[in-house]
Amino acid sequence: GADILGRGDIAPEFTAHGYVVIAPDGLIRPEFNRRGWQFRPNMVYARDELAFIRQVLADAAQRWNIDRARILLGGESIGGSLTWYLACQAPGEFAAFAPVAGGFWNPLPENCAGPVKLLHTHGWADATVPLEGRRIRDIATQGDIFAGLAIWRRVNGCARHPPTEVTMTAHAWLRRWAGCAPGAHLELALHPAGHEVPDWWAKMARAWFEQITPR
Repeated sequence: GADILGRGDIAPEFTAHGYVVIAPDGLIRPEFNRRGWQFRPNMVYARDELAFIRQVLADAAQRWNIDRARILLGGESIGGSLTWYLACQAPGEFAAFAPVAGGFWNPLPENCAGPVKLLHTHGWADATVPLEGRRIRDIATQGDIFAGLAIWRRVNGCARHPPTEVTMTAHAWLRRWAGCAPGAHLELALHPAGHEVPDWWAKMARAWFEQITPR
């Protein structure tokens, strides 16, 4: 959490516009010997992460005047994967999702709840979480991001397999799917760098969130 809060391009972008930024810590993951999140449904973990996030939000609601109907959940890398799984498990708990550089792991979920409002950001040159996924020693296999997006299109009831809109900004290539179920928003932002949160991400994510969830 301190890594995210210590960056000068993420929290200030949100707090300057009236948001509370919450960056909790994951537990130590013995298989990797570092902090992370515990989410894969075929594993037994020490903590129910959805229950933990609910406790964090309940605590935050007592401390600050936050709007529980306008919570944007994001995360980078393994935190991005957690975001995908919580969007799959409990989309109604959050207004929208903005994961970065992390997605589903194999085996991919067979079913997800929905619809979801999700903006996924990923680096074209990401070698830590490649777009196509990869095997990590003999522990687990990261899923294909595009296969995960196919799940979201199905969950969102999108009529088209290819995006309905493809645009290019100064920073990213954007792929959007319209014509989906009411309340569904799905967008992919690809950028040329690697496994990172780009310094322009917070501004893009906030603008997207405010567009789809007006005050």
